[in-house]
Amino acid sequence: MASGFLQSSLGEVWMPRIMHGGEGSLDRLLPSVSTGLSPRKRTTSQCKSEPPLLRTSKRTIYTAGRPPWYNEHGTQSKEAFVIGLCGGSASGKTTVARKIIEALDVPWVVLLSMDSFYKVLSQDQQILAASNDYNFDHPDAFDFDLLTHTLRKLKQGKSVKIPVYDFTTHGRQKEWKTVYGASVIIFEGIMAFADKELLQLLDMKIFVDTDSDIRLVRRLRRDITERGRDIEGVIKQYNKFVKPAFEQYIEPTMRLADIVVPRGGGNMVAIDLIVQHVHSQLEEVRALASAHQAQPLPQTLSVLESTPQVRGMHTIIRNKETSRDEFIFYSKRLMRLLIERALSFLPSQVHIVQTPQGEDYEGRTFHGKRITGVSILRAGETMEPALRAVCKDVRIGKILIQTNQDTGEPELHYLRLPKDISEDHVILMDCTVSTGAAAMMAVRVLLDHDVQEDKILLVSLLMAEMGVHSVAYAFPQVKIITTAVDKKVNDLFHIIPGIGNFGDRYFGTDAPPDWSDEEMDEPSY
Repeated sequence: MASGFLQSSLGEVWMPRIMHGGEGSLDRLLPSVSTGLSPRKRTTSQCKSEPPLLRTSKRTIYTAGRPPWYNEHGTQSKEAFVIGLCGGSASGKTTVARKIIEALDVPWVVLLSMDSFYKVLSQDQQILAASNDYNFDHPDAFDFDLLTHTLRKLKQGKSVKIPVYDFTTHGRQKEWKTVYGASVIIFEGIMAFADKELLQLLDMKIFVDTDSDIRLVRRLRRDITERGRDIEGVIKQYNKFVKPAFEQYIEPTMRLADIVVPRGGGNMVAIDLIVQHVHSQLEEVRALASAHQAQPLPQTLSVLESTPQVRGMHTIIRNKETSRDEFIFYSKRLMRLLIERALSFLPSQVHIVQTPQGEDYEGRTFHGKRITGVSILRAGETMEPALRAVCKDVRIGKILIQTNQDTGEPELHYLRLPKDISEDHVILMDCTVSTGAAAMMAVRVLLDHDVQEDKILLVSLLMAEMGVHSVAYAFPQVKIITTAVDKKVNDLFHIIPGIGNFGDRYFGTDAPPDWSDEEMDEPSY
């Protein structure tokens, strides 16, 4: 369809365009001008990945997480859908972003603001900024190289560090924010369409077009009530700086937009059309395991020998009549055996020691820097004592992953990993693995932190064949160790014949009617 405005009788504008139309004529950055604009009166940049929750009337949406499903190479099965939001100051970009998020109703969204990517000012530039003579609304004020690099990594599903810009010191704070990829990324800023490379990363470009009088009224209300300024000062700044900047840099980029939204967040017709298009891009079902169930179990799997002792302990913990005390006791025995088995796969080297009798003994010692345990909360945490009992001074990390009961997809809620984990051999612990979705997400998080795939050992008391195949196919270098493998997973993601909800049986809590073997509850610290 040819680009242009298609306006309904209600005034809502839906502007489909060929996605790459008009972009080839842009230089990397728009040409600079000498206009000096006063700095914005705020303390730090508001990277909208924080806080990681957006509560709506219907649900809670997590704005910091990562996509749940991965392909056979362990990478994201589909790149994130990136929406670019551009518009003048006080046009309602943030309101439109929130309305889109609420209507999309997808679990993972990242909100990225251009305010986080202002350049660090030199001493001379800081002097200009102090006297309101530095132009913060010019394309040259933004670090487009860092911004493009960051957005590209997020689109690929990788974790990134987001700078926090301090408008008081005109520099970046020491601590940067860690943000993980998501199903949808919403990127907003007054110069969102000002860079050619950045435009190529945007799957949908939206321009929020609000009447200049309305934007002025909003600025008057905000600056007078929140910043203690007088009416004359606000109007003078608007006429001298804000309006010329909009006309020179922002308004011309409207022609690049796929959709123009008049009246901002109040235009629900346009927002509904946006949401319909995004949903059409997210319809692909990303499941891995079904194609591999007829294959033999992978060579990376090691199952504890089913001795009478092991078989007897499984009989006890699988029995629904077993008391909680006995369930805990025999589970701990199996965990100890499982951890000892896992340690046998760690690299070792010859080490000769001298015995008390003065004789040499040729033994073995661990050949690596460190061993770190990472538990998938909550049930995986029960395996930590067994690991600590056999690994002196082992470091422990934690990942909280919950399974969405509606979609069956895992969701990352909490992450705490030791520093410098990239050099460690990691024992990843979860008590049950049914579909493998939570385990795959946990492995992907470790890889995001530069842990080598062949240094990851996944240990679990009980696994389903589906989970084994999924993990092994996605991550062929990860070693999988378990005490038993069951054949089936039913429609509710329960392992069959299974063990029940391990966490509820261990901690004495009641499972919901539609519990999943991989469902974890948030712990208390």
